Amino acid sequence: MENIHTTQEKSQATHAPSQGGCRGRFRIGMGYDVHQLVSNRDLWIGGIKVPHTFGLLGHSDADVLIHAICDALLGAANMRDIGYHFPDTGKEFKNIDSKILLRQTIDLIATKGYHVGNIDATVCAQRPKLNPHIPQMKQCLAEVMGIPEDDISIKATTTEELGFTGREEGISAYAVCLIEKD
Repeated sequence: MENIHTTQEKSQATHAPSQGGCRGRFRIGMGYDVHQLVSNRDLWIGGIKVPHTFGLLGHSDADVLIHAICDALLGAANMRDIGYHFPDTGKEFKNIDSKILLRQTIDLIATKGYHVGNIDATVCAQRPKLNPHIPQMKQCLAEVMGIPEDDISIKATTTEELGFTGREEGISAYAVCLIEKD
């Protein structure tokens, strides 16, 4: 019969955290972004131009959905955030197409041996209605990331006229991703 100390030692050995943290095959990341709506700008969301009277203010094209996805991917790979890799002080990023940033993000996580498993994202906008544009967004993002459209989920919601989104002052996006080791 084992004594209590032997049982505790076995339990601690089986439940002990691995050395060096999480180095598993799968990692999860979460991203968030927000931009102010302004006149005299095009509205880019999910890599496509969405017809609207306002666009989003930002150093780049201010694609709120792509920025949230980039942050989710970089976070999952423990590679900081979009502002670290593509700072808004960099002249090379002024008015840049965010699809370029997303492609570079995919290349960055690949340096650590990761590829995208799937993306789940939500865009919060009072107007314009985004649901009709989601299939085109998915197609565009799938091409940029080199993954099947079925691995990308995009949802659109309003905030029921509450907060800055409800007052149509801005648009926000949330993204969660799963990345996998090659």
